[in-house]
Amino acid sequence: MNRELLQNIRVIDPVSKIDRTADILITENQIQAIEENITEIPADTEVRDCRGLILGPGLADIYSHSGEPGFEERETLESLMQAAAAGGFTRLAILPDTSPPVDNLAGLALLQQHIRNLSPSLPRLYFWGALTAGVKGQQMAELGELASSPIVGFADGFPLSNPSLVRRLLEYIQPLNKSVALWPCDRTLAGNGAAREGAVSVRLGLPGIPASAETSALAAILELVASGGTRVHIMRVSTARSVELIRDAKARDLPVTASVTWMHLLLNVGAISGNSQDSAGKNALTASVPYDPNLHLEPPLGNLSDQLALIQAVKDGVIDAIAIDHNPRTYEEKTVAFADSPPGAIGLELALPLLWHGLVETGEFSALELWRVLSTGPAVCLGQTPAKVALGASAELILFDPLMTWTVEGRSLKSRSANTPWLGQQIAGKVLQTWV
Repeated sequence: MNRELLQNIRVIDPVSKIDRTADILITENQIQAIEENITEIPADTEVRDCRGLILGPGLADIYSHSGEPGFEERETLESLMQAAAAGGFTRLAILPDTSPPVDNLAGLALLQQHIRNLSPSLPRLYFWGALTAGVKGQQMAELGELASSPIVGFADGFPLSNPSLVRRLLEYIQPLNKSVALWPCDRTLAGNGAAREGAVSVRLGLPGIPASAETSALAAILELVASGGTRVHIMRVSTARSVELIRDAKARDLPVTASVTWMHLLLNVGAISGNSQDSAGKNALTASVPYDPNLHLEPPLGNLSDQLALIQAVKDGVIDAIAIDHNPRTYEEKTVAFADSPPGAIGLELALPLLWHGLVETGEFSALELWRVLSTGPAVCLGQTPAKVALGASAELILFDPLMTWTVEGRSLKSRSANTPWLGQQIAGKVLQTWV
């Protein structure tokens, strides 16, 4: 019988709001006992002294990108799931922008076939169904057909530029009882911008993207939600004004949830110049490279005022979850000028340690607050029951060492891609074990 006893371990569970030191006995992937000191130890039990380590429920990611099928040189489904497990994620929902896209049952069946023979010890993989055919934003996908499948909801992962189409989509989806995830962005306002508009973008000589590219699209989405009542998740919130709009929408009891990507909490546009600063005054990048293409993101990193507003919104619950938006790119794709590089960065293996040291150790977040928005909040946004550390619960857990140091490089990553601004840096924090 597989039995483990974790002694003197710090247990964090946002569901029960517990943060304490205890002994935990796990038998056949089920939590059999949680006590201050377990003295009666069954035979054939592996006993581990876990002083200084943290045990929490597995993390969940609302949306990330897979390379497979179509772009396996960036990421395969297996490497994606291995990267997720290495970062402490036990649940992972991927966007439908594969090739072919998940805009019909055949596309979904292809993905399900690819993961059928993978190890059951890897994280659970979930799929978003496309809102539009070919994720091109022109016409509705086979929504009714997809709604009968085990998708978590509908999303393109790209902005929808036609408000009339958005309205029809929300009306059609409402009786299907599926969530919709929308990214508010007006491409006509964003233009060919590569950085958040402001003093820093002017100094860097980069074309700017105004905050209104996000907020105008968000205001339109919220008006449609108010008139129709369909549940909507707002993706990739990145501006202070968007926080105000979402706060107001929730005060009016609109059925909306929201997420921010993890890098927007740690960095602001100053990182592009090599002057990274976070709200607590602790550098999230110890040696940022000026114009690093791995800092070219969509939406762009905000100004410092945006970053501070986003952090406070997560603490207040205005923003429900932190998303990883893991977006692998090859070395060749990213080895170009900043504005010419495709946006996106990886993050599944880096988010927990960097958020822990950038926000928890600096006092911005408590450990429970961070775990809530990386585990419980994302699961709720996906319409799932959150994982928890409780007697009798299945062991959907991670063991985290916040002090273990390691160097971010290709051979230390499970992901096939290494497009991250932390490449070559030594960071602290490592997931030692994941139970699925």
